[in-house]
Amino acid sequence: MEYRIERDSMGEMQVPADKYWAAQTERSHENFLIGVGIETMPVEITHAFGILKKAAAIANHALVPERMTAEKLDAISRACDEVRAGKLNDNFPLVVWQTGSGTQSNMNANEVIANRGNELAGKKLLHPNDDVNMSQSSNDTFPTAMHIAAALSIEDKLLPAIDRLVATFRRLETENDDVVKSGRTHLQDATPIKFSQEISGWRSSLEKDRKLLLLALPELKELALGGTAVGTGLNAPKGFAVAVARAVSEITGRDFVTAENKFHALTSRDELVFAHGAVKALAADMLKIANDVRWLASGPRDGLEEITIPANEPGSSIMPGKVNPTQCEAVTMVAVQVIGNDVAVGLAASQGNFELNVYMPVLAYNFLQSVRLLSEAMVSFNDRCAAGIKANRERMADNLNRSLMLVTALNPYIGYDNAAKTAKLAYQENISLKDACVKLGFLTAERFDEVFHPEEMV
Repeated sequence: MEYRIERDSMGEMQVPADKYWAAQTERSHENFLIGVGIETMPVEITHAFGILKKAAAIANHALVPERMTAEKLDAISRACDEVRAGKLNDNFPLVVWQTGSGTQSNMNANEVIANRGNELAGKKLLHPNDDVNMSQSSNDTFPTAMHIAAALSIEDKLLPAIDRLVATFRRLETENDDVVKSGRTHLQDATPIKFSQEISGWRSSLEKDRKLLLLALPELKELALGGTAVGTGLNAPKGFAVAVARAVSEITGRDFVTAENKFHALTSRDELVFAHGAVKALAADMLKIANDVRWLASGPRDGLEEITIPANEPGSSIMPGKVNPTQCEAVTMVAVQVIGNDVAVGLAASQGNFELNVYMPVLAYNFLQSVRLLSEAMVSFNDRCAAGIKANRERMADNLNRSLMLVTALNPYIGYDNAAKTAKLAYQENISLKDACVKLGFLTAERFDEVFHPEEMV
């Protein structure tokens, strides 16, 4: 491998000649050999840096054009656009397990953008600190990158995944509105329910979770940028915070604003905790829905067998013909991961001292992993499982007719105690509710037929 020499305030460093990063990135690359190549800084953070660095250059050009010239703005903007598009992803090698402020990742962005901008300009035009990092600090850029990445990930990945599955459930509701089945509580037989009503419960859960996520978004769209090192805005020109938030909004097409209190914006991560709570709520609902689906599909002969789901791959290396609810299992494992991530997010947000939280990279890593995994799992579950759900109408009807809890319909006519006796006798002697009721003398066969209509119990 060929190297070039780069310099920083601590001296010279050898850097791979084909990479755009420089000395400070290389120091971090060598000093933090923890999870190398596996637990690198999420690409969502890298791309967010491309957004905020371009926005900062735009704001600086408007406020201090003598320092941020049009030529420098053009070079920074072009390099940032490549970062945003993912064209320079292999120039961001740093791991999550670095300084808790994310300083090295901020400098990684500064160096890559400066060197790539210089290459595009055809001359030594940009300095990573003086130009790309102008009016900024790692302490306000990393929180800003986290908020941008979190908001965009939710809007661009998670909300569409929810909408996709909600649309599938709506279709299934329409297709199964005439199907009456046995309800279940405590895994025991309960009164009847339409299959469409059961599905509507799944759909409504997702719609509620979507509303919770929307509640979190405005807080995520408040940006720390402009607070610089400790929240005072030292070295940033007057009006920079508002101008840079406006530029982020223009670049992303979303409504970002500057945080009202930069001391809070640098040290507190409560917005991310709140937002991840909504992500966790969605994960909890998805775990419940996936479990419902695999219970209903259990069998094919010795389980509930009330629905069929797509058979995607062989389910056993020893049992021929076995097919398992693998999409459901993937969703439940992702849900467990998200719920675990919530602990890490909460603990990370509670840490740090005085003017800065210093657990930001691990918080960002867990938050973005949750959103990414849950989004992809929901799309996979929708396309390879939920979309192919079919009601086993005969089995549902048979289970319904054998359910002893249909006796609840007799409460108004024979009373709770007599209805309980009827159900117990039917179970003990393996006879129908009608035969048990008549045998106990509570109703005649004719009267039983007049009042007993399970299909009307939904």
